[in-house]
Amino acid sequence: MPHFTSYDGTRLWYDSAGDGPPLVALAGGPGTDARYLGTLGGLDAHRTVVRLHARATGRSDLPGDRASCTFAAQARDVAELRRHLGLDRVDLLAHSAGSLVAQRYAAEAPEEVGRLVLVTPVGRAAREPDEAELAAIRAGRAGEDWYPRAAAAGRKLAEGADPTPQLLAELAPFNWGTWNGTARRESARPLVPPPPWLREAFYASAGSPAPLPTTEVLVLAGALDGLIGTAPARLVADCHPRARLEVLAGSGHRPWIDEPGRFVSLVREFLAGRG
Repeated sequence: MPHFTSYDGTRLWYDSAGDGPPLVALAGGPGTDARYLGTLGGLDAHRTVVRLHARATGRSDLPGDRASCTFAAQARDVAELRRHLGLDRVDLLAHSAGSLVAQRYAAEAPEEVGRLVLVTPVGRAAREPDEAELAAIRAGRAGEDWYPRAAAAGRKLAEGADPTPQLLAELAPFNWGTWNGTARRESARPLVPPPPWLREAFYASAGSPAPLPTTEVLVLAGALDGLIGTAPARLVADCHPRARLEVLAGSGHRPWIDEPGRFVSLVREFLAGRG
């Protein structure tokens, strides 16, 4: 697996697969091992997908300074990867919390970013879920057999319980459009866990939104996303003048798994300048 040394000497790893122009993919979490992105529903048949293992995650090194793990600071790592790949401009796809890194990079260096795809983003410059919407999305799944245990896990976490692996596993069905065998396998995929301090460090740079006046942006939301909802995606799309919002009716937080054909079609056409 290839790697590069970022601005502060931290060694960061990445992997790539596919054919076509590079598309740098940023993972969510924060801190989720980038390998969960897989082929992004088969997008690698059309683009070379380059998955960055963010600092302190996956195979990348722990930095000496935890402050370098804020999403604002991690924008510099994306710039270093672009230079390492020898690209003047880079198309970006970012999932969930990774969307904060991508938006910050595009705001600071718009001339270095081609097109930007934000998949189920958490917000503009912080987490921005609408709790009422999330409650409604979850309540809409009450007829499914897994619902009682998932709802109980959600209540425990809301009351301050530690997010143990067991509780998170019980809550997992809310993240998916369909809790089927594929979703179960993806949820159970063995990945390198992030350090326990990373989440707090990542969000320490939360602040005011920064509109992207010149960047073409595609924002994708899942109508059944019981993790973050659609409200953050709507805020993101409203923030950026050249953004377009698509809500996938059968998707949860990972639409490339729930609706891979629709996902790939939307992203492919947008990156080709046809959407």
